[in-house]
Amino acid sequence: MSLKAFLQGFGILAVVITLVPLIAADFWWIRIFDYPHIELTLLTLTAIAAYFIRFEIKNWRDYAFMTVLLACFVYQFAKLFPYTPFSPLEVNEPTAEVDTSTAFKVVTLNVLQKNEISDSLIAEMKRVQPDIAVFTETNSRWKNTISKGIGNEYPYKVEVPLPNTYGMLLYSKFELINPEVKFLVDDSIPSIHSEIQLSSGDKIQLHAIHPTPPMPQHNPSSSDRDAEMMKVALEARDSKLPVLVIGDFNDVPWSQTVSLFKNVGELLDVRTGRSFYNTFDAGSSIMRWPLDHIFVSEEFRVKKIAAGPNIESDHFHFYAELFLQPELAGEQKPDPATEEQLKKARKQIDKEQEEDAEKGQNH
Repeated sequence: MSLKAFLQGFGILAVVITLVPLIAADFWWIRIFDYPHIELTLLTLTAIAAYFIRFEIKNWRDYAFMTVLLACFVYQFAKLFPYTPFSPLEVNEPTAEVDTSTAFKVVTLNVLQKNEISDSLIAEMKRVQPDIAVFTETNSRWKNTISKGIGNEYPYKVEVPLPNTYGMLLYSKFELINPEVKFLVDDSIPSIHSEIQLSSGDKIQLHAIHPTPPMPQHNPSSSDRDAEMMKVALEARDSKLPVLVIGDFNDVPWSQTVSLFKNVGELLDVRTGRSFYNTFDAGSSIMRWPLDHIFVSEEFRVKKIAAGPNIESDHFHFYAELFLQPELAGEQKPDPATEEQLKKARKQIDKEQEEDAEKGQNH
C-alpha cells in the first residue's frame, strides 16, 4: 500500500471515529471512542502534515480529502481546547485578600485493587498531606493498609471496603457532618456524601463517586454511569452549600455525559484553562486520558492542581489546593441549566431505572 493510500485510509477512519461519539446511544462500543480523543487529534494533525509535506494538492479529490480532514481536526481540537492553557480559566486563582483559613487540599486516587505495593502510595500521601482524600477500588486489605499508614492523621472517616473494585474510603482532617453512603444506581456501587466544616467554620457539600464504566462483559451500556452522574448533578444544583464533586468518573471531561453533568450541576472544572492532567493509564506512555475529576461550584478558587506521580496503580492521583471566596462567586458563575438539559438528565435517570426494572423481571 502506498503512503498516500494509507493516509487517505487513515483520514476516513479518523472521520468515522470522530463522528461515532455523536451518536445518541449508550452502547459501550460507541462510548469507548470518547476516551482516546487526544491521541486521535494528534494523529489527525500528523496525517495532515504528512500529506502536505509529501504530496502535491492538485486535483479535486485531494482538495476534498484535505478539506474533510482539516474540518475533522478543527472539530477534534475544539473539544480539547478548553483543557489547554490557551483557554480562559473556569475556576480562577484566589485573590490576595482570600481568607487563608478557608484553604484545603483534596486528593482523589484510584489505588488499583489488585495492586499489592502500598509503600509508594503511603509515602505520597504523607508528602502531599491532603486535608480530604478519597480512595477508590479499596477492599478490606487496602482499608487496613491505608488506615495503618495514615489513619492517625485523619480523625474523620467513612470506609466502605468492597471486594468488587468499587470500595471507597473518605478520609478528612475536617469534621464530617451527616456523612452518608448511598447506592445511587446499584447496590454494589457506593458513593459518599457529606457536609464538611472547614477550619474557617464554613461548610461545604462533598460528593465522592466512582460510577461503573461501560464494558462489554459486565456492563454493555453506559446508562448506570450516566444516571449516577445525573443524580449527583441534580443534588449539586439544589445544594445550599458550596459543592465539591470528586472521584474516578470513568469518563473524560469532553464527553457528552460529563458536559451534561457540569451543565446540570452548574459546576466548574478545575482543569479548564490549565491542562489535561491525564490520570489513566499510568502503565502506558501513549494511551492516557483524564478519568479522575474535581468539580466545584462557583464559590471556590484554585491555587494549584497536579497529577501523579506513579504509585504502582493504573491511575495517577489528582490533587487540588482550593480556597473559598464566596464573595467573588459572581465572577465565575456558570450559566444556569436549561430546561432541555434538565429534561435530558432526568431521561437518563429514567432509562437506568427502566433497565433495572427489566432486569428484575427477567430474574
